[in-house]
Amino acid sequence: MKILVSACLLGVACKYSGGHNACPALLDALHTGAHTLIPICPEVYGGLPTPRPPAERVGGRVLTESGADVTAQYQRGAAAALQLAQLYGCEAAILKANSPSCGRGTIYDGSFTHTKIPGDGLTAALLAANGIRIYNEYNFSELLHIV
Repeated sequence: MKILVSACLLGVACKYSGGHNACPALLDALHTGAHTLIPICPEVYGGLPTPRPPAERVGGRVLTESGADVTAQYQRGAAAALQLAQLYGCEAAILKANSPSCGRGTIYDGSFTHTKIPGDGLTAALLAANGIRIYNEYNFSELLHIV
């Protein structure tokens, strides 16, 4: 299976802080070679630097803590991720939970207090609307059928 994967979960230092979110369990599961991985970072694809100010969704917009509107960059990154998914024929994506780009089902509320609310990041929403199944670092075993 061809799977989009948030590059930060694979250990790539593209997180807003300049670090990564490497997920050892995911890395172990994917080392089997049974799947083709396409690493993505929608925020970088949208033109944002690493490191960059943290951002959260506020309604339909994505804002930094200082109030800068970075919605256009997040939308560009989401479109690029969808383009790659379609180009490679991806059926699923494993994306970073809670992210304003990649979160699915739960995201931060825009208060920058680590408060979570129901919602989707822009990339997760666009991919899902186009038939891509979305998983994260906590439930990817459902996709890979790991017990």
